[in-house]
Amino acid sequence: MSGHSKWNNIKNKKEKSDAQRGKVFTKLGREILIAVKEGGPDPAANSKLRDVVAKCKANNMPNDNIERSIKKAAGDGNTANYEEITYEGYGPSGVALLIEVMTDNRNRTAGDVRHILDKFGGNLGTNGSVSWMFDKKGVIVIEKASTKLTEEELMMEALEAGAENLEADDEFYEITTTPEDFSKVREYLEGKGIEYIEAEIKMVPQNYITLDEEASRKMELIIEKLEDNDDVQEVWHNWEEQ
Repeated sequence: MSGHSKWNNIKNKKEKSDAQRGKVFTKLGREILIAVKEGGPDPAANSKLRDVVAKCKANNMPNDNIERSIKKAAGDGNTANYEEITYEGYGPSGVALLIEVMTDNRNRTAGDVRHILDKFGGNLGTNGSVSWMFDKKGVIVIEKASTKLTEEELMMEALEAGAENLEADDEFYEITTTPEDFSKVREYLEGKGIEYIEAEIKMVPQNYITLDEEASRKMELIIEKLEDNDDVQEVWHNWEEQ
Protein backbone atom coordinates (compact mmCIF):
# COMPACT_ATOMS: atom_id res chain seq x y z
CA MET A 1 0.00 0.00 0.00
CA SER A 2 1.49 3.33 -0.95
CA GLY A 3 1.99 5.53 2.06
CA HIS A 4 0.15 8.71 1.13
CA SER A 5 -2.49 7.54 -1.31
CA LYS A 6 -5.28 6.65 1.08
CA TRP A 7 -5.22 9.92 3.04
CA ASN A 8 -6.75 11.94 0.18
CA ASN A 9 -9.38 9.24 -0.19
CA ILE A 10 -10.23 9.47 3.54
CA LYS A 11 -10.61 13.26 3.32
CA ASN A 12 -12.73 13.06 0.18
CA LYS A 13 -14.99 10.38 1.66
CA LYS A 14 -15.54 12.48 4.78
CA GLU A 15 -16.51 15.49 2.66
CA LYS A 16 -18.87 13.40 0.56
CA SER A 17 -20.56 12.00 3.64
CA ASP A 18 -21.16 15.50 4.96
CA ALA A 19 -22.58 16.67 1.63
CA GLN A 20 -24.81 13.62 1.02
CA ARG A 21 -25.95 12.79 4.55
CA GLY A 22 -29.61 12.14 3.69
CA LYS A 23 -28.77 9.48 1.12
CA VAL A 24 -26.14 8.01 3.43
CA PHE A 25 -28.75 7.64 6.19
CA THR A 26 -31.11 5.83 3.83
CA LYS A 27 -28.41 3.34 2.89
CA LEU A 28 -27.38 2.84 6.50
CA GLY A 29 -31.02 2.10 7.32
CA ARG A 30 -30.89 -0.68 4.77
CA GLU A 31 -27.77 -2.10 6.42
CA ILE A 32 -29.63 -2.06 9.74
CA LEU A 33 -32.49 -3.95 8.07
CA ILE A 34 -30.16 -6.71 6.84
CA ALA A 35 -28.38 -6.97 10.21
CA VAL A 36 -31.64 -7.17 12.17
CA LYS A 37 -33.10 -9.82 9.87
CA GLU A 38 -29.92 -11.90 10.23
CA GLY A 39 -29.36 -11.61 13.98
CA GLY A 40 -32.28 -9.88 15.70
CA PRO A 41 -32.90 -6.32 16.95
CA ASP A 42 -30.78 -6.40 20.14
CA PRO A 43 -27.31 -4.95 19.47
CA ALA A 44 -25.99 -6.63 22.64
CA ALA A 45 -26.71 -10.03 21.08
CA ASN A 46 -26.05 -9.13 17.43
CA SER A 47 -22.43 -8.19 16.67
CA LYS A 48 -23.20 -7.30 13.05
CA LEU A 49 -25.87 -4.86 14.21
CA ARG A 50 -23.43 -3.36 16.74
CA ASP A 51 -20.96 -2.75 13.92
CA VAL A 52 -23.63 -1.14 11.73
CA VAL A 53 -24.73 1.10 14.62
CA ALA A 54 -21.10 2.17 15.10
CA LYS A 55 -20.90 2.98 11.41
CA CYS A 56 -24.13 4.99 11.70
CA LYS A 57 -22.73 7.00 14.61
CA ALA A 58 -19.47 7.63 12.73
CA ASN A 59 -21.63 9.10 9.96
CA ASN A 60 -23.45 11.34 12.48
CA MET A 61 -26.76 9.53 12.15
CA PRO A 62 -28.95 10.64 15.11
CA ASN A 63 -29.78 8.05 17.75
CA ASP A 64 -33.51 8.55 17.08
CA ASN A 65 -32.98 7.59 13.43
CA ILE A 66 -30.98 4.52 14.42
CA GLU A 67 -33.58 3.33 16.94
CA ARG A 68 -36.41 3.99 14.49
CA SER A 69 -34.64 1.97 11.79
CA ILE A 70 -34.08 -0.96 14.16
CA LYS A 71 -37.75 -0.97 15.23
CA LYS A 72 -38.88 -0.75 11.61
CA ALA A 73 -36.59 -3.62 10.61
CA ALA A 74 -37.91 -5.75 13.48
CA GLY A 75 -41.57 -5.03 12.66
CA ASP A 76 -43.79 -7.82 11.37
CA GLY A 77 -45.01 -5.60 8.58
CA ASN A 78 -41.57 -5.20 7.06
CA THR A 79 -41.62 -7.43 4.00
CA ALA A 80 -38.61 -5.93 2.20
CA ASN A 81 -36.44 -8.75 0.85
CA TYR A 82 -32.98 -7.52 -0.12
CA GLU A 83 -30.03 -9.57 -1.28
CA GLU A 84 -26.41 -8.49 -1.07
CA ILE A 85 -24.37 -8.68 -4.29
CA THR A 86 -20.87 -7.49 -5.14
CA TYR A 87 -20.14 -6.53 -8.75
CA GLU A 88 -16.56 -6.41 -9.99
CA GLY A 89 -15.45 -4.14 -12.79
CA TYR A 90 -13.10 -1.58 -14.20
CA GLY A 91 -13.04 2.17 -14.49
CA PRO A 92 -10.97 4.24 -16.94
CA SER A 93 -7.35 3.09 -17.39
CA GLY A 94 -8.04 -0.16 -15.58
CA VAL A 95 -9.07 1.20 -12.16
CA ALA A 96 -10.36 -1.74 -10.12
CA LEU A 97 -13.93 -1.43 -8.81
CA LEU A 98 -15.87 -3.43 -6.24
CA ILE A 99 -19.50 -2.33 -6.10
CA GLU A 100 -21.53 -3.62 -3.13
CA VAL A 101 -25.30 -3.46 -3.54
CA MET A 102 -28.43 -4.37 -1.63
CA THR A 103 -31.27 -4.94 -4.01
CA ASP A 104 -34.75 -6.40 -4.30
CA ASN A 105 -34.35 -6.66 -8.09
CA ARG A 106 -30.96 -7.91 -9.27
CA ASN A 107 -31.80 -7.52 -12.97
CA ARG A 108 -32.60 -3.83 -12.52
CA THR A 109 -29.49 -3.21 -10.45
CA ALA A 110 -27.13 -5.10 -12.76
CA GLY A 111 -28.48 -3.10 -15.71
CA ASP A 112 -28.04 0.19 -13.87
CA VAL A 113 -24.46 -0.60 -12.83
CA ARG A 114 -23.49 -1.77 -16.32
CA HIS A 115 -25.01 1.36 -17.88
CA ILE A 116 -23.07 3.70 -15.57
CA LEU A 117 -19.77 1.94 -16.20
CA ASP A 118 -20.25 1.78 -19.96
CA LYS A 119 -21.24 5.45 -20.17
CA PHE A 120 -18.04 6.72 -18.55
CA GLY A 121 -15.35 4.44 -19.93
CA GLY A 122 -15.62 1.45 -17.61
CA ASN A 123 -17.00 -2.07 -17.86
CA LEU A 124 -18.27 -4.92 -15.71
CA GLY A 125 -15.89 -7.79 -15.06
CA THR A 126 -16.40 -11.38 -14.03
CA ASN A 127 -16.41 -12.71 -10.48
CA GLY A 128 -12.86 -12.70 -9.19
CA SER A 129 -11.54 -10.33 -11.85
CA VAL A 130 -10.51 -7.58 -9.42
CA SER A 131 -11.36 -8.77 -5.90
CA TRP A 132 -7.86 -10.27 -5.56
CA MET A 133 -6.50 -6.69 -5.64
CA PHE A 134 -8.20 -5.89 -2.31
CA ASP A 135 -7.85 -7.09 1.28
CA LYS A 136 -10.82 -7.22 3.63
CA LYS A 137 -9.92 -5.22 6.73
CA GLY A 138 -11.50 -3.54 9.70
CA VAL A 139 -10.64 0.16 9.48
CA ILE A 140 -11.01 2.76 12.23
CA VAL A 141 -10.11 6.37 11.41
CA ILE A 142 -9.48 8.90 14.17
CA GLU A 143 -8.90 12.61 13.74
CA LYS A 144 -5.74 13.65 15.56
CA ALA A 145 -7.47 16.75 16.89
CA SER A 146 -10.04 14.59 18.72
CA THR A 147 -7.61 12.82 21.03
CA LYS A 148 -4.91 13.85 23.48
CA LEU A 149 -3.09 10.55 23.03
CA THR A 150 0.23 10.58 21.22
CA GLU A 151 0.73 8.33 18.22
CA GLU A 152 2.78 5.93 20.35
CA GLU A 153 0.14 5.85 23.11
CA LEU A 154 -2.67 5.21 20.63
CA MET A 155 -0.58 2.53 18.92
CA MET A 156 -0.14 0.76 22.26
CA GLU A 157 -3.87 0.93 22.99
CA ALA A 158 -4.74 -0.37 19.52
CA LEU A 159 -2.26 -3.26 19.68
CA GLU A 160 -3.43 -4.11 23.19
CA ALA A 161 -6.96 -4.40 21.79
CA GLY A 162 -5.79 -6.73 19.01
CA ALA A 163 -5.29 -4.36 16.06
CA GLU A 164 -2.83 -5.21 13.29
CA ASN A 165 -1.39 -1.77 12.64
CA LEU A 166 -1.67 2.00 13.04
CA GLU A 167 -0.61 4.55 10.43
CA ALA A 168 -0.75 8.34 10.61
CA ASP A 169 -0.57 11.47 8.50
CA ASP A 170 -0.90 15.12 9.51
CA GLU A 171 -4.64 14.90 10.29
CA PHE A 172 -5.64 11.28 10.84
CA TYR A 173 -4.75 8.01 12.50
CA GLU A 174 -5.85 4.84 10.70
CA ILE A 175 -6.08 1.62 12.68
CA THR A 176 -6.45 -1.65 10.77
CA THR A 177 -7.66 -4.99 12.09
CA THR A 178 -8.64 -8.37 10.76
CA PRO A 179 -12.39 -8.58 10.05
CA GLU A 180 -12.69 -11.04 12.94
CA ASP A 181 -11.08 -8.65 15.48
CA PHE A 182 -12.76 -5.45 14.24
CA SER A 183 -15.66 -5.41 16.72
CA LYS A 184 -13.42 -6.22 19.68
CA VAL A 185 -10.92 -3.45 18.80
CA ARG A 186 -13.63 -0.86 18.10
CA GLU A 187 -15.44 -1.60 21.36
CA TYR A 188 -12.17 -1.49 23.33
CA LEU A 189 -11.35 1.96 21.93
CA GLU A 190 -14.90 3.15 22.63
CA GLY A 191 -14.48 2.00 26.21
CA LYS A 192 -11.37 4.16 26.44
CA GLY A 193 -13.36 7.19 25.26
CA ILE A 194 -11.57 7.36 21.91
CA GLU A 195 -13.77 8.89 19.20
CA TYR A 196 -13.57 7.95 15.53
CA ILE A 197 -14.90 9.40 12.29
CA GLU A 198 -14.97 6.11 10.44
CA ALA A 199 -15.36 2.52 11.63
CA GLU A 200 -16.28 -0.26 9.23
CA ILE A 201 -15.17 -3.38 7.42
CA LYS A 202 -13.65 -2.20 4.14
CA MET A 203 -12.11 -3.61 1.00
CA VAL A 204 -8.65 -2.02 1.09
CA PRO A 205 -6.70 -1.86 -2.19
CA GLN A 206 -3.23 -3.38 -2.17
CA ASN A 207 -2.00 -0.66 -4.51
CA TYR A 208 -3.32 2.67 -5.78
CA ILE A 209 -3.10 4.07 -9.30
CA THR A 210 -3.14 7.66 -10.52
CA LEU A 211 -5.09 8.93 -13.52
CA ASP A 212 -4.69 11.83 -15.91
CA GLU A 213 -7.18 14.70 -15.86
CA GLU A 214 -9.62 13.24 -18.38
CA ALA A 215 -9.66 9.76 -16.83
CA SER A 216 -10.03 11.32 -13.34
CA ARG A 217 -13.07 13.27 -14.51
CA LYS A 218 -14.68 10.07 -15.82
CA MET A 219 -13.82 8.22 -12.63
CA GLU A 220 -15.41 10.96 -10.52
CA LEU A 221 -18.58 10.64 -12.59
CA ILE A 222 -18.64 6.84 -12.22
CA ILE A 223 -18.36 7.09 -8.44
CA GLU A 224 -20.91 9.92 -8.26
CA LYS A 225 -23.48 8.09 -10.39
CA LEU A 226 -22.98 4.78 -8.59
CA GLU A 227 -23.31 6.41 -5.15
CA ASP A 228 -26.46 8.19 -6.32
CA ASN A 229 -28.03 4.82 -7.14
CA ASP A 230 -30.33 3.75 -4.33
CA ASP A 231 -29.22 0.11 -4.56
CA VAL A 232 -25.49 0.78 -4.27
CA GLN A 233 -24.18 0.62 -0.71
CA GLU A 234 -20.41 0.95 -1.18
CA VAL A 235 -17.98 1.63 -4.01
CA TRP A 236 -14.44 0.42 -3.36
CA HIS A 237 -11.68 1.33 -5.82
CA ASN A 238 -7.91 1.67 -6.12
CA TRP A 239 -7.89 5.12 -7.70
CA GLU A 240 -5.75 7.63 -5.83
CA GLU A 241 -8.06 10.62 -5.57
CA GLN A 242 -6.39 14.00 -5.85
